[in-house]
Amino acid sequence: MVKPIRHARSAAVLVVTSVLAVLPLAATPSAHAEPPRPAFYEAPATLPAANGDLIRSEKLDLLLDPAGAHTVAFDATRVLYRSTNRTGKPIAVSGSIFVPKAKWVGSGTRPVIGYAVGTQGIGDSCAPSRVFSELFEYESIFMAGLLARGYAVAMTDYEGLGTAGMHTYMDRVSQGRAVIDIVRTAQRMPGTGLTANSPVAFAGYSQGGAGAASAAELAGSYAPTMKVKGSVASAVPADLRALPDAIDGSLYSLFTWFAIAGLTSSYGIDMDPYLNAKGKEMYAKIADDCVFDLLGSAFTRSSDYTADGAGLDELITRAPFEQMIADQRIGRIKPNAPVLVTHSRLDDVVPHRVATQLTQDWCSRGATVRLSSNLSPLHVGGMLNHATEIYAFLEARFAGLPAASSCWRM
Repeated sequence: MVKPIRHARSAAVLVVTSVLAVLPLAATPSAHAEPPRPAFYEAPATLPAANGDLIRSEKLDLLLDPAGAHTVAFDATRVLYRSTNRTGKPIAVSGSIFVPKAKWVGSGTRPVIGYAVGTQGIGDSCAPSRVFSELFEYESIFMAGLLARGYAVAMTDYEGLGTAGMHTYMDRVSQGRAVIDIVRTAQRMPGTGLTANSPVAFAGYSQGGAGAASAAELAGSYAPTMKVKGSVASAVPADLRALPDAIDGSLYSLFTWFAIAGLTSSYGIDMDPYLNAKGKEMYAKIADDCVFDLLGSAFTRSSDYTADGAGLDELITRAPFEQMIADQRIGRIKPNAPVLVTHSRLDDVVPHRVATQLTQDWCSRGATVRLSSNLSPLHVGGMLNHATEIYAFLEARFAGLPAASSCWRM
């Protein structure tokens, strides 16, 4: 059984979480250390041979449905599967697979959505496959509409989120591969009714937008036989250089440090020489932080934590960080299927200009891309547009209809 997560949250926090959806707010971090990972998340000594191969699975119980009413509508399974990280190392990644029980009534076979989750945090207890059973997973609000339309949903936890090692937050290659590989897992898992010929789409918002966008770019080479029909990639942090200026010193200051922690772990960079005493204390603490711990670092400046007083906007222009950040740029590889990009012009985390540049980059490579801008307030509000526009786009892709493009006006 999965053990309780690190923090006890009140009912009031759950209400706020439900309202804000994509970026819940909660109490400041606890001083207690995270308990050991549940045995389910420990990788075996030898991994299966192929990416997407299932290591183990178990029934996924939902905390908000203790009576199991959801089992009438869909099967929920927690999985551990094989993927490959940025360096080419085979790894075990956890995730969740949801398959409607009603017979698929659309054309062809039931589609499967590679669902890339938004920011969860970097501590093991933040893994969505755990949060479903232990608290409230905000992505459940948005995946519900996909399940209601009969789509299967394959949701990765990403590298190191739940499993051993640091979560490589915003690692372009690792995230994209994890999204692709859990789709393979769903297609191969007995009892899902899915096959390698099942149509596929990728979808995500914010960090999930980056995961979906990366999967869209990598699928052509990493999974060339996968039947990808389209992707919805929204509020994509396609160029990480734009983020420090936007969020350093803001409510979302913690997110920049999530990215630094995840990427420096992926690239084997020791941050100690770049942090002062206060920074080292902060850096050690956030290793267990979830998105619910946002307020603990709200409105702090990165320059208060660095050894020489430089902000992260400056630090990432220096070696060894400059190349690390450049490697995460999305837009340099043509997606192999149409993409819908949604983004609010009022986004206070990922500037709208990043979406414009991403669309231009993909268009210049011959991709079919539609940029749908909106005026929903803030980063949180943009999630609602993403959630409403996704359905018509996916239905058209799975029906084989032509996709609209914004490239003519970019």
